[in-house]
Amino acid sequence: MKPGVRALGVAESYRGEESTLAGAVVRADRVVDGFAFSRISVGGLDATAGLCALVGRLDREDVPYLFLSGIAPAWFNLFDLNRLHERTGMAVCSVSFEESDGLESGVREAFSGDERERRLAIYERQPPRSEVRVNDESVFVRTVGLDDEEVTSIVRTFTPEGGRPEPIRVARLAARAADEWRGGE
Repeated sequence: MKPGVRALGVAESYRGEESTLAGAVVRADRVVDGFAFSRISVGGLDATAGLCALVGRLDREDVPYLFLSGIAPAWFNLFDLNRLHERTGMAVCSVSFEESDGLESGVREAFSGDERERRLAIYERQPPRSEVRVNDESVFVRTVGLDDEEVTSIVRTFTPEGGRPEPIRVARLAARAADEWRGGE
């Protein structure tokens, strides 16, 4: 893969009723090439719309890959990976860093009625997770728009060391800094 290929990493940080989504454009050679931010509600269902707004503000047609830190930011405010792929045109990789049985039991415990059913419907539409070995570590990836071989190659390309893809690592730092700054308002 060419060193100038870009990916958008997205991570969140929250305090109170709102979560700050940060997007960091990072090249394969680790050069940071842009930032954008959005807000979503904690415990809401606006994560997909908030992320689409962030991508729209970036207005970067040169970014083919979208890396998400997990699938459920801001207390089960679920990303819909298929909808993100359709609306942004980017290949989507949701990366989690620990093996788990999934979110279904957590959603069932935290919500009831329509709120539970809406979240479970979104969650059940998502592709399954697959394990990717990178730098002697495992990450667990859900993806739309890439086949298994491409996923492994792209995750490894954007993870020069450790087990966290660089676009997500940078986005996480930006989200925390923005949230801390916003909390001081």
